[in-house]
Amino acid sequence: MKKKVIITCAVTGAIHTPTMSPHLPITAQQIEEAAVGAVEAGAAIVHLHARNPADGRPSQDPALFREFVGNIKRRCKGVINLTTGGSPAMTVEERLQPAMQLQPELASLNMGSMNFGLHPLLGRYKEFLHPWEGQYLEGTRDVVFKNTFKDIETILKKCGDNGTRFEFECYDTAHLYNLAHFVDRGLVKGPLFIQTVFGILGGIGVHADDIAHMKRTADRLFGDQFVWSVLGAGRAQMPIAATAAAQGGNVRVGLEDSLWDGPGNLARTNAQQVQRVRAILENMSLDIATPDEARAMLSLKGGSNVNF
Repeated sequence: MKKKVIITCAVTGAIHTPTMSPHLPITAQQIEEAAVGAVEAGAAIVHLHARNPADGRPSQDPALFREFVGNIKRRCKGVINLTTGGSPAMTVEERLQPAMQLQPELASLNMGSMNFGLHPLLGRYKEFLHPWEGQYLEGTRDVVFKNTFKDIETILKKCGDNGTRFEFECYDTAHLYNLAHFVDRGLVKGPLFIQTVFGILGGIGVHADDIAHMKRTADRLFGDQFVWSVLGAGRAQMPIAATAAAQGGNVRVGLEDSLWDGPGNLARTNAQQVQRVRAILENMSLDIATPDEARAMLSLKGGSNVNF
């Protein structure tokens, strides 16, 4: 059977602040519409954060997630993937609450502690709608995004016991080895959904050699027991997707990872980015996976077995 490519769309996240784009989904209704639009455009999976609707601040309050996850499930067949990353300012107990309580099919899991430098954005943006935005970016000069072995094990056990599987976010080679450690301990079983992340200051870069290196390392560590996907931050989004797709990879796009739809053009919707990457893939004679095909590829429990 011809392999099909899974498109994930990360609808909104902790990286970008409301000031940076007027099109970033903030309210529950905006996140709902963005997610449904992305699935209709061809995304099989939607990766979801929540935000305080008053000021756009990232939030892991499960009540905020409940305002949109059920409606998304009702309106489309997309796989709902909830973050356990939240933001570096949150404790691990805060971060895991939505996935633990709502029991989604899929949840993200960061596979190692790292510097997570967003402060270079201060050179491009001088004025902010809310005081927290500039403070948040400035604070990343001196913050470590904490994901210790204990943190990872806590999330695996508390969220995995309900049948949720994970999108393992690996920002550097060591994160792949961390994942192999948990596989060796029997806490994680394949097929692994490995999301290799390129272009975050503090993680691996965006050169084609970086992509090949991450793929070779994953091949050596996990053999045929993983499904490989990539995301490129900012302007690297589409080049990374195209490069990896040519090597058999799956792709992730969305306003969490990049606000742009081509040079100098802010993406007005997440669906625009899905449409762009879908066109790239189809022009490479690759077929796009439906949500149910993605469920089969990742051995997910199905949308009827969640707690929303």
